[in-house]
Formats: sequence, C-alpha cells, structure tokens
Amino acid sequence: MSTDHTSQTLSVTSTAPTHPYLARELVDRATRADEHWARLARMQPVDQLVGAGRHMDHVNAAFLARAVADYGWPGVPLTGEEGARAAWRLALRADTRADVQRLASRLMHEAVDRGTASLRQWAHLYDRCLVNADLPQLYGTQYRLGPDGPQRQRVSNPVGDLDARRAAVGLPPAGLALRRLRDRLSADPSFHGATPAVLVDAA
Repeated sequence: MSTDHTSQTLSVTSTAPTHPYLARELVDRATRADEHWARLARMQPVDQLVGAGRHMDHVNAAFLARAVADYGWPGVPLTGEEGARAAWRLALRADTRADVQRLASRLMHEAVDRGTASLRQWAHLYDRCLVNADLPQLYGTQYRLGPDGPQRQRVSNPVGDLDARRAAVGLPPAGLALRRLRDRLSADPSFHGATPAVLVDAA
C-alpha cells in the first residue's frame, strides 16, 4: 500500500458523530476486551479465561465486519475519535478473522486518504496483518514478550530505513518506542504478560 502522505493528519474537526449508537457499541466492545485482557495479563494464565477472551475477540470481529459492510470504515465523522479508535482496537485483535483484519486495514487506509482515520493507527493494523500472515512487518509496531521483556517482531530491512518508514507515518524512532514500551510495562509490577496481549507502540 502507498504511504506517500508523510505529513497527513486527520482533516476533520471534532464534531458529534453521525452514528452515536455505533460509536457507543464500538467503545463498549473495545473497553470490555481491553479490560478482560488486562486482567489476564496480571494473573497466571487460566485456559478458560484465555478462551473466553479469544471468543470475545472473534465475536467483536464479526460485529466489526457487519459494521464496515453497512457503513464502511468507522471513521471520525461517523463515530467520533473515540469510536474510530475503538474500531481500530477491535481490528487489531481480530486475529482469528484474518479476512476481517485485512479488510479493515484496506478500508482504514482509504479513510486515511480521505482524512477521516489516523495514519499512525493504520500503520499498526497493517503491521498486525503482516505478522499474522507470517511476514515481516513494515513499521516495527508489533512486539512479543520474551525472557527480557518486549521484543520487536520481524521487520523488513530493520537496519536500513525502519526509522524513515516510521517517520513517514508519524511514529517515533524504533529505539525510542521500544524503550517507552519497556518503561510502561516495568512501571506495572503486576504485569507479567502470561496471556496473549496485543503489544504495540503507543498510537
């Protein structure tokens, strides 16, 4: 996908969403999923609860698929900034529905071109799609937990121009982003990451 809009930002003003009920549903679903996985990241893994989280993510992916079929990508004019961010969070966790995740990435990129979605958030979703297809990510936003904390998953030509690619979508340098993520996790001593958390750069 083309990302030749280095300085692009959201071009819409903060007004009331045209579909507030959809915004509320997206936010409610994303919040419940965030809270579930956050609880699991602070306890020893329990298979039943991990399975419940994956089922929740699968159901949310199906809801997101219906929403984009009816409305297109839930951009800021449709659902407000909070609803748009919630839609992105649901798409990031739609790992059991690769078809929905890839569709969300394509539609969100089109929304970025229209100025109604976040380029930085899209970069995370695009990387997530690549990682789930067992391909190296482009922007280096996705991590796994290793024995020494978060480790960036495979990246295309990481030594060459990763920071340039990140800058083109408004992300900070890769080294700084990794330090910030490690600091964020180390600040919470109860977090041990025993569950399949989605670890990404701040966006």
